Amino acid sequence: MQRKRKILIGKTAAILGVIPVLIWAHAAGPDVGKSGVPGESTCNEAQCHVGTALNGGGGNVAITFPGAAIYVPGVKQHLVITITDSVQRKWGFQLTARLSSNSKTQAGSFTSTDANTAVVCGATATDPGEVFLDFGKSQICPTAKPLSYAEHTSIGSDRIKVGSQTYELDFVPPATDVGSIVLYVAGNAANGNGNETGDHIYTKTYTLTPATSGGGSTPAVTKVVSASGFGGFLSIAPGTWVEMTGTNLADKTLTWGGTDFNGSTAPTTLSNTKVTVGGQAAFTYYVSPTQVNALIPGNVATGTQQLTVTNGSTTSSNVPVTVAALQPGLLALPQAPWLNGAKQYVVAQSCDAGKTCALATDLNFILPAGTSIPGYPVRPAKPGETLTIYGIGFGPAIDSSNVNVPVGQVVSVANSLTNAVTMQVNGVPASLSYAGMAPGQVGLYQFNLVVPSVPDGDWPLTFTQNGTKSTQTLLLSVHQ
Repeated sequence: MQRKRKILIGKTAAILGVIPVLIWAHAAGPDVGKSGVPGESTCNEAQCHVGTALNGGGGNVAITFPGAAIYVPGVKQHLVITITDSVQRKWGFQLTARLSSNSKTQAGSFTSTDANTAVVCGATATDPGEVFLDFGKSQICPTAKPLSYAEHTSIGSDRIKVGSQTYELDFVPPATDVGSIVLYVAGNAANGNGNETGDHIYTKTYTLTPATSGGGSTPAVTKVVSASGFGGFLSIAPGTWVEMTGTNLADKTLTWGGTDFNGSTAPTTLSNTKVTVGGQAAFTYYVSPTQVNALIPGNVATGTQQLTVTNGSTTSSNVPVTVAALQPGLLALPQAPWLNGAKQYVVAQSCDAGKTCALATDLNFILPAGTSIPGYPVRPAKPGETLTIYGIGFGPAIDSSNVNVPVGQVVSVANSLTNAVTMQVNGVPASLSYAGMAPGQVGLYQFNLVVPSVPDGDWPLTFTQNGTKSTQTLLLSVHQ
């Protein structure tokens, strides 16, 4: 069992998913050229949307960046688009990136991170033969249609929410320093009456400067999320794993080893790289020039805290991060075969009845029949069998003496979560024979789930902690 857990967290560190009311008058977002680029449109026009003058509805559209308004050439960063309008209830957007020196030239590409967004490509801003690239497919625009626009899908517009709505996606700037990049975004706050009237269009621009300009060897952090294999949330939590990406974060690539530990306590510095959150040193697992993975200390205060990465004698600028009391996520690797199109399967394993399973390769990965993983047996789960699932961000755990299990140390005692977790398969409650910190690991949670009696199929696996349901959309394959 110990070797199995090492393989799972190792993979994570290496990496470490009705007919709509059409709010743009288009089933999958607007045509190209509606994001407010000079010389292009914003959809604030007849046969698209009318209601007030542009930016006249009392709301706004905004983009939240993972750090400062900078970019590292070729380094992906996660963007959150928020449209706010107190009187509206349906939403949409379009976003593009252009060179500051030439607004007709595309600067970078977009990738959907869920089915709420997609990418459309055009040869020009009025191209009638645009190419639509949905979530789960390659979203690199063809050479003949280089203008790339990220926008909402019909699924993304169907989420009724009064007052505001958010969309998330990834942006990859050009691989070389191209000078400043301007992001143009147009947001639609609609009333949902099914036609083009009474809607409000908002626009905004953001200028990103290259981190390489005058940056020298100073570390620059461009993105901070909880570990991507466990959901990649923008909020983090005490005692959870986080990923930081950027430039000049370390002088070499290294993963901690046994000699880096002080007894059972994990190192806070690795290859001269150190991470602090709220002024406290995090436990550093993996470092490279462009990515650092670390475990947040257990006593970091909630709210907005400042994160820094120090490489040798130089320290990055403060990066504000939101620290929540809990930010739970289950292991669901964003790669094949666990990510299959729009289907995201949880990473679950089992040991066949009567089998010793002394090696990691003895364990079954739980996936649909016909799926293969070289070197591992793969099959669907069976009702009544126990599966092992891993997670992060589930908060404190206590041992049999009601003493908190220390964060940043190898877990050596049986324990249970302070904040109770329940799980369901297709809405049917599943019992947990164990729910606590994973023995022999650091910062990893283990759940032993007994598969309930459900029909054959790929069923939603959901979980709730302290009455709050997870936002992860996960599947578990079951076959009798």
